[in-house]
Amino acid sequence: MPYQASVSEFRFLLDHVVGFERVADTDRFAEATPETVDAILTEAGRLCQTIVAPLQRPGDTNPARLENGIVRTPPGFGEAFAAIAEGGWIGISADPDYGGMGLPLTLTTAFNDMMAGACLAMQLNPLMSQGQIEALEHHASDELKALYLPKLISGEWCGTMNLTEPQAGSDVGALSTKAEPNGDGTFAITGQKIYITWGDNDFSDNVCHLVLARLPDGQPGTRGISLFLVPKYIPDADGTPGERNSLQVVSLEHKLGLHGSPTAVMEYSGATGWLVGPEHGGMAAMFTMMNNARLGVGTQGVGVADAAFQLALAHATGRKQGKAAGSGTIVEHADVRRMLAGMKADLFAARAITLACAVALDMAKATGEDAWAARAALLTPIAKAFGTDIGEEIASTGIQVHGGMGFIEETGAAQLLRDVRVTSIYEGTNGIQAMDLVGRKLADKGEAAFRLIDEICAGSEAARAEQPGLADAVYDAAESLRDATEALVARDPADRFADAVPYLRAFARVLGGHFHLVAATSGEAARTKLARFYIDRLLPEHASLLAGLDAADAVLDLSPDELAA
Repeated sequence: MPYQASVSEFRFLLDHVVGFERVADTDRFAEATPETVDAILTEAGRLCQTIVAPLQRPGDTNPARLENGIVRTPPGFGEAFAAIAEGGWIGISADPDYGGMGLPLTLTTAFNDMMAGACLAMQLNPLMSQGQIEALEHHASDELKALYLPKLISGEWCGTMNLTEPQAGSDVGALSTKAEPNGDGTFAITGQKIYITWGDNDFSDNVCHLVLARLPDGQPGTRGISLFLVPKYIPDADGTPGERNSLQVVSLEHKLGLHGSPTAVMEYSGATGWLVGPEHGGMAAMFTMMNNARLGVGTQGVGVADAAFQLALAHATGRKQGKAAGSGTIVEHADVRRMLAGMKADLFAARAITLACAVALDMAKATGEDAWAARAALLTPIAKAFGTDIGEEIASTGIQVHGGMGFIEETGAAQLLRDVRVTSIYEGTNGIQAMDLVGRKLADKGEAAFRLIDEICAGSEAARAEQPGLADAVYDAAESLRDATEALVARDPADRFADAVPYLRAFARVLGGHFHLVAATSGEAARTKLARFYIDRLLPEHASLLAGLDAADAVLDLSPDELAA
């Protein structure tokens, strides 16, 4: 079954679940009318179904390769990227002063979700450019903005993010890449970066790298890091790519999945770069891009989950096996329906969380209110971790639904699991996301978390008249989450980390119950049935997760020697 973009599902979530109307009611996003939103979603779905989705299998079987220093991308990728660029999809939310549409990030999130489901290897390219665009909008000089933003937004040039080095993964402060002043306002960048997604291609006029490096007077650790824009070709004042910069792709990584996306080892040998943001302020600037990418990566997990569910459902409704009643296909078996219902329920929950995070980011931008910024910050690690965890789980369950055929590459089920597996690792592992949640995001003594829990409780009370059983279960789960949050806030931040992952998962479970409950009040019988499945079968997981928070010592008491025994 070919991939089908879930356009109607996005309409439902935006109209009935995540409160997108508040975004459209702001002056900043007044152009996001229902008609505009409908047109964006419809055309995005068409592009993803007809142009992007056909690249999924060829990109896996004809991977990107490095030939004589030139990165060769899979057949059709260049043409698909041209269609994405020509449609203005890279700059949906970018500044109109530089050629963007200026529409809400929520719509970009919906588009990225669809494109990830169609072909994640292709979707990674514009996602990197979107993150770089936002970083430059916030931190670059006016001169750099004027030169680079129009080209990145139009898709003439592509963007990347260069953090990781062989000895500096999640510990970014251990990087050794150097930046030496050239005396003319530029800097000579020297060092090696690894795992650079779409580090090069053969279809854009230029590739612009955001590179973290240390100036001669930069102190050790993250506080001494600066951010530099280092293009493959040095442009002239008019933006015409000129001299080749002193950088190269050393090799492409041999990966478990995402074979169509070139992941490069980059070598910088005195390459010319321009400072983005203040000296030694690189991490603040890079976090702008990383936070954008973290929501984007959570969205990738959701998009792949959608594709895996569609594939599994198509197989289950067409495969005849055993003595099933009704149609005689395996979807009639109770356990197969259990798996499919779980996939669909978790997909809805994870997608609602990513869109709610995007709505919070849009409201923060439109209103400038600290409460919305805090809501967005709180939801970002949850959206990233839960979205990618669910992507992996649903892709794995999809293989199970296929049975033995799921283990055969030709069905496409295995590729989805291979492709999505890295999403829980890059842009900050999900363990780091959880530590961020219980650390930085509870540093306000839980104020943002408690506000969100209050809303969940209020929503449950409002739904009691229509859905008393479901509402009571969500209310009770939210109160359990409140108790756990109070207990964590009372601890020293360093003492929270052993409980971070189960706490994040429990928080996501409760959010999922809340969004399902909201959907159940829409009056659609199928929504109510799905909500009942989630709240009765999946939401109770939160209780065991939170009960385990008191057992942190059981984790920490096991020494490395005892673990190895």
